[in-house]
Amino acid sequence: MIPPSECVEIDTVTLFHEIDRSGWWFISSATGVILLTKSTEPTKFANSNSRTIASPFRPQPPSCASPSLISSSLMRIASLVPSATETLFALGLGPDVVGVTHECDYPPAAAELPHLTRTVIPAGLSTAEIDAAVRERTQRGEHLYELDAERLRELEPDLIVTQALCEVCAVSFDDVRAIAEEIPSQPRVIALDPMTLGEVLSDVRRLAEATEDEGAADELLDEAADRIDAVRGRLDGAPPRRVAALEWLAPPYVGGHWIPQLIDLAGGVDLLGLPGEKSRTATWEEVAAASPEVVVVMPCGLGVGAAADEALDHHDRLAALGPDRVVAVDASSFFSRPSPRLVDGLEILAHAVHPDLAPDLHPGASVLVG
Repeated sequence: MIPPSECVEIDTVTLFHEIDRSGWWFISSATGVILLTKSTEPTKFANSNSRTIASPFRPQPPSCASPSLISSSLMRIASLVPSATETLFALGLGPDVVGVTHECDYPPAAAELPHLTRTVIPAGLSTAEIDAAVRERTQRGEHLYELDAERLRELEPDLIVTQALCEVCAVSFDDVRAIAEEIPSQPRVIALDPMTLGEVLSDVRRLAEATEDEGAADELLDEAADRIDAVRGRLDGAPPRRVAALEWLAPPYVGGHWIPQLIDLAGGVDLLGLPGEKSRTATWEEVAAASPEVVVVMPCGLGVGAAADEALDHHDRLAALGPDRVVAVDASSFFSRPSPRLVDGLEILAHAVHPDLAPDLHPGASVLVG
């Protein structure tokens, strides 16, 4: 029998690494350039300072997830990251999911499953107070989330999906791994830590492979490719607009990870964030120096209503940036979580940046506040 400690698998994808597991090719860099081609083969460039994603061209479907996707696995899966929960359900693996986090609210069926985590940050705090509380705990080396270890043991999962990238976003990976070693079912532990759009889509394939449901991944990735191609087609030839994506306002945080890529695909230029790099704090003076034409307010973890309220609370600061448009979006659903719904986020951004060229495909997910 294999010792439980050897059944714990850590899967990570390095940013500066070319991967093709999902059919999407990436040439990583620290620049904001994203080039897509309508070919399934990798595109090579002499200048390595570019990121290339290649996707096949197909007619556009209505959504990333298909109701025809039905799980064929017999696994018991514990998902400790909301984005992983969304991806598992999109793959048709919802019936196999036995436990989720307290933040897993999509699809609605996920919220009815046993909760395996809880936050230690009190409810009812302002965004400035949340920022202060998070900084205080992280500086002391304290976690922001607690894991219900006893309930996880009782569920005896075969697969645990978590992350090791950000302790602000989920329970400690080390805690998960230690508990997994004690569970009789000896679950496999997969850590999903995507930093780019391509890596998010690659993780769809990884989850499908872990559950032996590769066919569902093919369908989901094909649909994502179609919709990305459709956005690019609508914006072909459009002049790029300078965009500032703010993931927090007190203090201002500049969007990182996959956000600069989404901005590029949406016909914008992000002069503040870098693709594949973490979000970072900035000064209002730095944001103003970028002269954004469009400001997108996307506070991490907040819906469109709360985002709009934050934008209104900081109206003078945002107005001083001199943008043509200030748009608040549902960050919690479409931007904060590295799930297939980032493609929805792309469509939302395209309308925010180029409302004359890209239709509003997601009414209610964004609101013009300035």
